[in-house]
Amino acid sequence: MIQRVFGGIGLGLIAGGLAWLIFAGLPQWYGGPRQPAMVASAAPVPPPLPGRKIRAQLFYVADDGASLVGVEREIPYGEGAIAQAKEIITAQLAPVSDPLVSAIPMGTTLQALFITNTGEAFVDVSPEIMFAHPGGSLNEMLTIYTLVDALTANMPAVTSVQLLVSGKEVETLAGHVDLRRPLARNMEWVADTAPAAPDAPATPNAPTPPAEPTRPTQTP
Repeated sequence: MIQRVFGGIGLGLIAGGLAWLIFAGLPQWYGGPRQPAMVASAAPVPPPLPGRKIRAQLFYVADDGASLVGVEREIPYGEGAIAQAKEIITAQLAPVSDPLVSAIPMGTTLQALFITNTGEAFVDVSPEIMFAHPGGSLNEMLTIYTLVDALTANMPAVTSVQLLVSGKEVETLAGHVDLRRPLARNMEWVADTAPAAPDAPATPNAPTPPAEPTRPTQTP
Protein backbone atom coordinates (compact mmCIF):
# COMPACT_ATOMS: atom_id res chain seq x y z
CA MET A 1 0.00 0.00 0.00
CA ILE A 2 2.75 2.43 0.96
CA GLN A 3 4.65 1.60 -2.21
CA ARG A 4 1.56 2.43 -4.28
CA VAL A 5 1.23 5.79 -2.55
CA PHE A 6 4.88 6.69 -3.09
CA GLY A 7 4.63 5.41 -6.65
CA GLY A 8 1.67 7.70 -7.29
CA ILE A 9 3.48 10.63 -5.74
CA GLY A 10 6.54 9.90 -7.90
CA LEU A 11 4.47 9.75 -11.03
CA GLY A 12 2.79 13.05 -10.09
CA LEU A 13 6.14 14.73 -9.56
CA ILE A 14 7.45 13.44 -12.87
CA ALA A 15 4.31 14.67 -14.68
CA GLY A 16 4.56 18.07 -13.00
CA GLY A 17 8.22 18.36 -13.96
CA LEU A 18 7.44 17.57 -17.57
CA ALA A 19 4.65 20.09 -17.59
CA TRP A 20 6.95 22.80 -16.18
CA LEU A 21 9.62 21.88 -18.73
CA ILE A 22 7.19 22.20 -21.62
CA PHE A 23 5.32 25.37 -20.58
CA ALA A 24 7.96 27.29 -18.64
CA GLY A 25 11.46 25.94 -19.20
CA LEU A 26 11.67 25.63 -22.95
CA PRO A 27 10.39 29.17 -23.71
CA GLN A 28 13.04 30.61 -21.37
CA TRP A 29 15.82 28.58 -22.99
CA TYR A 30 14.80 29.68 -26.49
CA GLY A 31 14.26 33.32 -25.70
CA GLY A 32 10.61 33.23 -24.75
CA PRO A 33 7.61 33.41 -26.98
CA ARG A 34 8.00 35.71 -29.96
CA GLN A 35 5.77 38.70 -29.99
CA PRO A 36 4.43 39.95 -33.30
CA ALA A 37 6.33 42.98 -34.57
CA MET A 38 4.49 46.23 -34.02
CA VAL A 39 4.42 48.32 -37.19
CA ALA A 40 4.00 51.98 -36.45
CA SER A 41 1.49 53.65 -38.74
CA ALA A 42 3.04 56.36 -40.88
CA ALA A 43 2.08 59.86 -39.84
CA PRO A 44 0.13 61.74 -42.54
CA VAL A 45 2.40 63.97 -44.60
CA PRO A 46 1.13 67.57 -44.52
CA PRO A 47 0.63 69.22 -47.92
CA PRO A 48 3.46 71.52 -49.01
CA LEU A 49 3.05 75.10 -47.99
CA PRO A 50 2.28 77.48 -50.84
CA GLY A 51 5.33 79.28 -52.18
CA ARG A 52 6.05 82.82 -51.16
CA LYS A 53 4.87 85.43 -53.64
CA ILE A 54 5.81 89.03 -54.34
CA ARG A 55 4.20 91.75 -56.42
CA ALA A 56 6.10 92.77 -59.54
CA GLN A 57 5.36 95.19 -62.35
CA LEU A 58 5.33 93.46 -65.71
CA PHE A 59 4.87 95.12 -69.09
CA TYR A 60 2.48 94.43 -71.94
CA VAL A 61 1.36 96.14 -75.14
CA ALA A 62 -0.99 99.06 -74.51
CA ASP A 63 -4.33 99.45 -76.23
CA ASP A 64 -2.85 101.86 -78.77
CA GLY A 65 -0.34 99.22 -79.88
CA ALA A 66 2.43 101.80 -79.79
CA SER A 67 3.51 101.71 -76.13
CA LEU A 68 3.75 99.50 -73.08
CA VAL A 69 1.61 99.41 -69.99
CA GLY A 70 2.68 98.25 -66.54
CA VAL A 71 0.58 95.64 -64.74
CA GLU A 72 1.19 94.47 -61.17
CA ARG A 73 1.12 90.69 -60.90
CA GLU A 74 2.09 88.07 -58.32
CA ILE A 75 5.24 86.09 -59.11
CA PRO A 76 7.26 83.55 -57.10
CA TYR A 77 9.81 84.90 -54.63
CA GLY A 78 13.44 84.21 -55.50
CA GLU A 79 16.17 83.87 -52.88
CA GLY A 80 18.89 86.28 -53.99
CA ALA A 81 19.19 88.76 -56.84
CA ILE A 82 19.82 86.28 -59.64
CA ALA A 83 17.03 83.93 -58.56
CA GLN A 84 14.58 86.82 -58.30
CA ALA A 85 15.64 88.21 -61.68
CA LYS A 86 15.00 84.78 -63.23
CA GLU A 87 11.51 84.67 -61.72
CA ILE A 88 10.72 88.14 -63.10
CA ILE A 89 11.90 87.31 -66.62
CA THR A 90 10.19 83.90 -66.58
CA ALA A 91 6.91 85.56 -65.60
CA GLN A 92 7.38 88.22 -68.26
CA LEU A 93 7.96 85.59 -70.96
CA ALA A 94 4.95 83.51 -69.95
CA PRO A 95 1.91 83.47 -72.27
CA VAL A 96 -0.93 85.77 -71.27
CA SER A 97 -4.67 85.84 -71.82
CA ASP A 98 -7.02 88.64 -72.80
CA PRO A 99 -7.03 91.53 -72.30
CA LEU A 100 -3.23 91.46 -72.03
CA VAL A 101 -1.06 91.32 -75.14
CA SER A 102 2.61 90.37 -74.86
CA ALA A 103 5.34 91.97 -76.97
CA ILE A 104 7.43 88.80 -76.59
CA PRO A 105 7.21 86.28 -79.46
CA MET A 106 5.43 83.06 -78.53
CA GLY A 107 7.72 80.25 -77.41
CA THR A 108 10.55 82.46 -76.12
CA THR A 109 12.09 81.02 -72.96
CA LEU A 110 14.82 82.01 -70.52
CA GLN A 111 18.05 80.02 -70.91
CA ALA A 112 20.42 81.80 -68.52
CA LEU A 113 20.82 85.00 -66.55
CA PHE A 114 23.63 86.59 -64.58
CA ILE A 115 24.28 89.99 -63.02
CA THR A 116 27.65 91.71 -62.73
CA ASN A 117 28.92 93.55 -59.68
CA THR A 118 28.22 96.84 -61.49
CA GLY A 119 24.52 96.05 -61.97
CA GLU A 120 24.55 94.93 -65.59
CA ALA A 121 22.19 92.01 -66.21
CA PHE A 122 22.76 89.64 -69.12
CA VAL A 123 19.57 87.84 -70.14
CA ASP A 124 20.01 84.86 -72.45
CA VAL A 125 16.80 83.83 -74.23
CA SER A 126 15.88 81.22 -76.80
CA PRO A 127 16.04 81.98 -80.56
CA GLU A 128 12.26 82.26 -80.88
CA ILE A 129 12.63 85.90 -79.86
CA MET A 130 14.22 86.47 -83.29
CA PHE A 131 12.71 83.79 -85.54
CA ALA A 132 9.11 84.41 -84.42
CA HIS A 133 9.40 88.20 -84.26
CA PRO A 134 6.90 90.12 -86.42
CA GLY A 135 9.52 92.71 -87.38
CA GLY A 136 9.28 96.46 -87.57
CA SER A 137 11.12 99.06 -85.53
CA LEU A 138 8.18 99.71 -83.17
CA ASN A 139 7.59 96.05 -82.39
CA GLU A 140 11.32 95.59 -81.83
CA MET A 141 11.47 98.46 -79.36
CA LEU A 142 8.46 97.12 -77.45
CA THR A 143 9.96 93.64 -77.24
CA ILE A 144 13.33 94.87 -76.01
CA TYR A 145 12.06 97.33 -73.41
CA THR A 146 9.53 94.84 -72.10
CA LEU A 147 12.47 92.84 -70.78
CA VAL A 148 14.77 95.76 -69.96
CA ASP A 149 12.13 97.63 -67.96
CA ALA A 150 10.84 94.46 -66.27
CA LEU A 151 14.22 93.98 -64.56
CA THR A 152 15.23 97.58 -63.97
CA ALA A 153 11.80 98.64 -62.65
CA ASN A 154 11.58 95.79 -60.13
CA MET A 155 15.23 95.45 -59.10
CA PRO A 156 16.98 98.70 -58.19
CA ALA A 157 20.33 96.88 -58.16
CA VAL A 158 19.99 96.22 -61.91
CA THR A 159 21.02 99.32 -63.84
CA SER A 160 20.97 97.96 -67.41
CA VAL A 161 20.16 94.84 -69.39
CA GLN A 162 21.81 93.21 -72.40
CA LEU A 163 19.94 90.57 -74.34
CA LEU A 164 21.70 87.46 -75.58
CA VAL A 165 20.24 84.82 -77.89
CA SER A 166 21.28 81.19 -77.39
CA GLY A 167 24.27 82.33 -75.35
CA LYS A 168 25.60 84.68 -78.02
CA GLU A 169 25.68 88.43 -78.50
CA VAL A 170 23.47 89.63 -81.36
CA GLU A 171 23.48 92.92 -83.22
CA THR A 172 19.69 93.35 -83.33
CA LEU A 173 16.47 91.39 -83.06
CA ALA A 174 14.87 92.73 -86.24
CA GLY A 175 17.45 95.10 -87.71
CA HIS A 176 16.75 98.35 -85.86
CA VAL A 177 17.98 98.42 -82.23
CA ASP A 178 21.66 97.86 -81.39
CA LEU A 179 21.91 95.08 -78.80
CA ARG A 180 25.69 94.92 -78.57
CA ARG A 181 25.66 96.87 -75.31
CA PRO A 182 23.52 96.90 -72.15
CA LEU A 183 20.44 99.13 -72.34
CA ALA A 184 19.28 101.29 -69.43
CA ARG A 185 15.73 101.62 -68.21
CA ASN A 186 13.51 103.66 -70.53
CA MET A 187 10.04 104.39 -69.18
CA GLU A 188 9.19 106.66 -72.09
CA TRP A 189 7.75 103.60 -73.78
CA VAL A 190 5.38 102.97 -70.87
CA ALA A 191 1.91 104.51 -70.86
CA ASP A 192 0.51 106.16 -67.75
CA THR A 193 -2.50 103.90 -67.27
CA ALA A 194 -2.61 100.13 -66.87
CA PRO A 195 -5.37 97.59 -67.61
CA ALA A 196 -6.53 95.25 -64.89
CA ALA A 197 -4.63 91.99 -64.53
CA PRO A 198 -6.44 88.79 -65.66
CA ASP A 199 -6.91 87.62 -62.06
CA ALA A 200 -8.73 90.86 -61.24
CA PRO A 201 -10.81 91.77 -64.31
CA ALA A 202 -12.09 95.26 -64.56
CA THR A 203 -15.73 95.85 -63.75
CA PRO A 204 -17.58 97.10 -66.83
CA ASN A 205 -18.81 100.61 -66.53
CA ALA A 206 -22.52 100.96 -65.93
CA PRO A 207 -24.39 102.56 -68.84
CA THR A 208 -24.99 106.25 -68.44
CA PRO A 209 -28.71 106.96 -68.15
CA PRO A 210 -30.02 109.22 -70.90
CA ALA A 211 -30.46 112.84 -69.97
CA GLU A 212 -33.99 114.08 -69.49
CA PRO A 213 -35.22 116.18 -72.39
CA THR A 214 -35.25 119.90 -71.78
CA ARG A 215 -38.74 121.24 -71.45
CA PRO A 216 -39.46 124.47 -73.28
CA THR A 217 -40.07 127.44 -71.07
CA GLN A 218 -43.66 128.65 -71.20
CA THR A 219 -44.31 132.35 -71.21
CA PRO A 220 -47.51 133.71 -69.73
